[in-house]
Amino acid sequence: MEPDDNRRGWAERSGEFSPGYYAEIGPNEVSETLATVFEHYVDEDAAVLEVGCSSGRHLAHLRSHGFENLTGIDLNEASFDVMREYFPELAETGTFYTGAIEDVVADFDDDAFDVVYSVETLQHVHPDDAWVFEELTRISSDLLITAENEGNSPQRGREGAEVSYVNDDFPLYHRNWKQVFSGLGLAQLLSEPGKRDTVRVFRVL
Repeated sequence: MEPDDNRRGWAERSGEFSPGYYAEIGPNEVSETLATVFEHYVDEDAAVLEVGCSSGRHLAHLRSHGFENLTGIDLNEASFDVMREYFPELAETGTFYTGAIEDVVADFDDDAFDVVYSVETLQHVHPDDAWVFEELTRISSDLLITAENEGNSPQRGREGAEVSYVNDDFPLYHRNWKQVFSGLGLAQLLSEPGKRDTVRVFRVL
C-alpha cells in the first residue's frame, strides 16, 4: 500500500475503527494506564499532544483526571464532529488539527509539548514516512509515550512479519518501539504490556 492510499483510507474511514466506533467504546484499559502514567510523571498543567486522537476518548479521560492543556491531531475530519457529540467539554477546551501527522507536526516548534503520545497510530505509519518519529521527538520536551500493538493480541502483531493486514483491510507495520526511540536518543522509563497494546514511556534526554 502506498503512503497516500494508507492515509486516504484512514481519512475516509467509517464503521469499524472509525471515530464513531471508538467514541461508542469510550475509555479503555489503555486510557487508564495513560492516566496512571500521567499522574506519576506529568504535572497537570503540562502541554499534551495526542497524534491520531480520533474522537478523543483518551484525551477526554485525561481531562477527567485534571489535565486540560490538551491538543490532538487526526486525519479523519469526522473525528471532531463526533468529539463534539460525545466529549463536548474536550471539544470546547482543547486544540485540534485535521490532517496527517506528517504534515501537521512539521509546523510545531521544538519542545512545543511536554508530552507527545499515540495509541495504535504509529503502527500504521508507512515505512516511507518513518522520518516522522524523529519529528515527534523534536517537538517533545520531556516524554514520548507509545501504546501500540506489539503482538499482545492473538489476531494481530504477528511475530516475525514486517507488516500484517487487519481484516485484510489496512496495514499494521511491526516495529521495535524501544529500538526506534532509543535510536533517536530517548531513554525508556517504562514498558507495560496490556491485553492488546504495550504502553512504553520514553524520556527525552
